[in-house]
Amino acid sequence: MQPQGPIFVGLPHLGLLPWLFTRYSVTDWCKGLRTLPWCPPYKTVLLVWTTTYFLIGYASYLIWKDLRGDCKWRLALPLGLYTVQLLISWVVLMLFLEAVNPGLALLPLLLLYGLVVSMVLVWHPINKLAALLLLPYLAWLTVMAVLTYRLWRDSLCPTAQPQPTGESGS
Repeated sequence: MQPQGPIFVGLPHLGLLPWLFTRYSVTDWCKGLRTLPWCPPYKTVLLVWTTTYFLIGYASYLIWKDLRGDCKWRLALPLGLYTVQLLISWVVLMLFLEAVNPGLALLPLLLLYGLVVSMVLVWHPINKLAALLLLPYLAWLTVMAVLTYRLWRDSLCPTAQPQPTGESGS
């Protein structure tokens, strides 16, 4: 790996910095009315995002390495898409971790999904491994979208939630 490699791999992790400021305010994440039996623990979400950021950082390095000898214009679309999706992923992560209104994260999350699909399509002819490294990211975004939608829907209609049943003493 060239000296630029750690920069490419480390850059996406800047999106985890807000966690340092929000981790104390999200201790009840995915609890209360929003409890879902399949909701991953908060630390699992951060671990998956960390792994995902490593994968997309390394994938972006592969693209840069393959195109750096070419015309700078050839770098514009692949790395431009990457930059935009990275900024949106940071916004999504911050909105999701705050979870005050999960609906706020839903639209940027769907936009992010479309950008990552676009990246796979654009990156595939340049470097197949880089495109394949984005597939776990798409899988995670699918889980996040379903989870975010469910949390948003449940927060809109708390009366439609299954109510806990108390034990009836006979």
